[in-house]
Amino acid sequence: MGHIAVIGGGKIGEALVAGLLAAGREPGRIRVVNRRPERGNYLHRTYHVGVSDSIEEVVDGADAVFICTKPKDVTSVLADPALQDIGDDVAVVSMAAGITIATLEEALSAGTSVFRAMPNTPMLISKGVTALAPGRFTTEQQLDYITEILESVGIVVVVDEADMDAVTAVAGSSPAYVFLLAEALIDSGVSLGLSRELASTLALASIGGAADLMEQSSSEPSVLRANVSSPAGTTVAAVESLESSGFRAAFFKATRACAERSAQIGRRG
Repeated sequence: MGHIAVIGGGKIGEALVAGLLAAGREPGRIRVVNRRPERGNYLHRTYHVGVSDSIEEVVDGADAVFICTKPKDVTSVLADPALQDIGDDVAVVSMAAGITIATLEEALSAGTSVFRAMPNTPMLISKGVTALAPGRFTTEQQLDYITEILESVGIVVVVDEADMDAVTAVAGSSPAYVFLLAEALIDSGVSLGLSRELASTLALASIGGAADLMEQSSSEPSVLRANVSSPAGTTVAAVESLESSGFRAAFFKATRACAERSAQIGRRG
């Protein structure tokens, strides 16, 4: 069995490496490409994986290549001779938002096995959600292998590529929505007279607890909300205020904007 090559040692690349190691993979079977020497030194020192600034050196002998760069850099990565000459037994996985399977397949040799993946940042703590869309030339064995790798950093859902822009809006970018909610809730607590430390503790613990409850409950979120909404009570007053302020409509608008931006990036790719 070959090694796993990771092109790009930023947050997503590091999260993948950390998850693979936590799942028991050997550091010697993971190699990372990073252009900045200081970042490469950090990754080697922290995770004991192989690090190089050469795509050719890292890709040689790999059976899976994960492209973890920014979307704007994917085209130049794909043009590297090491990837142009890659065999059809090697799976190439793009983790960059908006980059289509067609872009990947057109940039690489005919018959190359490619995947389009959309992760989110909780993969940093192995709580991520990754949507995975296989290309035309992938085998069931390769799909199983790539799924197994990505399950090291959270759950994996296999989707049609046509759904990927919507997936980006609902999962890929959604941690930012939750962080924004937490930020707003903390600021609201401070405006009501709480210390920022206390407001942070209350807000973050409540959001985390609510997320755990939804995950473990068989009830729909709407039912869980109703369960804490006593008639004419405090929660009802707050929810009524949120709804009258366009809370739900804001999410429809935001997710649509996110999906449209993902599609736009794909057209440029």
